[in-house]
Amino acid sequence: MKVSYYPGCSLHATGKEYDESMKAVSGALDITLQEVDDWVCCGASSAHMTNYKLSVALPARSIIAAEKENLDVMVPCAACFNRFKMAQHHLRHDDALKAEVEGIVGDTYQDSVAVRNPIDIIYTDIGLETIEAKVTRKLTGLKPVSYYGCLLLRPPEVCEFENYENPYMMDAILKALGAEPRKWSCGTDCCGGSLSIGKTEIVVHLCNKLMRMAREADANCLVTACPLCMANLDMRATEGLPVFYFTELMALAMGLDGPNKWFKLHNVNPLPLMQSLGLQ
Repeated sequence: MKVSYYPGCSLHATGKEYDESMKAVSGALDITLQEVDDWVCCGASSAHMTNYKLSVALPARSIIAAEKENLDVMVPCAACFNRFKMAQHHLRHDDALKAEVEGIVGDTYQDSVAVRNPIDIIYTDIGLETIEAKVTRKLTGLKPVSYYGCLLLRPPEVCEFENYENPYMMDAILKALGAEPRKWSCGTDCCGGSLSIGKTEIVVHLCNKLMRMAREADANCLVTACPLCMANLDMRATEGLPVFYFTELMALAMGLDGPNKWFKLHNVNPLPLMQSLGLQ
């Protein structure tokens, strides 16, 4: 399987362990990633609050670049995924805007490729049986809660991904790794996203609530697919549980190189938990 790959700004900076683990897992699952040529920032967290046309033109430019390769584009970052899907939605339903954006970008939008999240690709195209067959070390004793956050699933008519009220794909993937996902009701709650710097006290409150609810669900860690959520949960919660990208745990279960290096980048050290479970 071959897809265009849009890492976005976060995966080349604070979320580099997501980028590296995504590439490692993709290689193990025979997913070829072709990075989008000359991609640009999608404008997440800022463009849509300052300039509507810019917020559409930025992701549109990268989608158009992916269209030239005729490959669906994998967008791991939840914020980038949301902006890409939002741009597609507007371009499909507003001909005048589409013409303006094409003039800004200097190219034609064909609406010929799908924007997809790696959770969907791994669950739907690769499948749980293939994942299970790749596992060399079951994540026995790991009791995660899957945390999607708010940007991957909403608005549902735009994101068109997963059950926005009761998502299940990440739980299924984690179970295939031998983990024991816990049920909870906060998997799509907001962590505060872009408020982390300007309204830190709100983010601390939201993240502490998520940690409290995770503990009440008998979880010993949280798993996410969003660099913004990862940064907030790993940095802002005052009594935080370990937080992982789902791809880090996939790489660990598959016996791939990298997890020890990635875990050292986390603010909440996950090694004591892993060592207590015999996973390190």
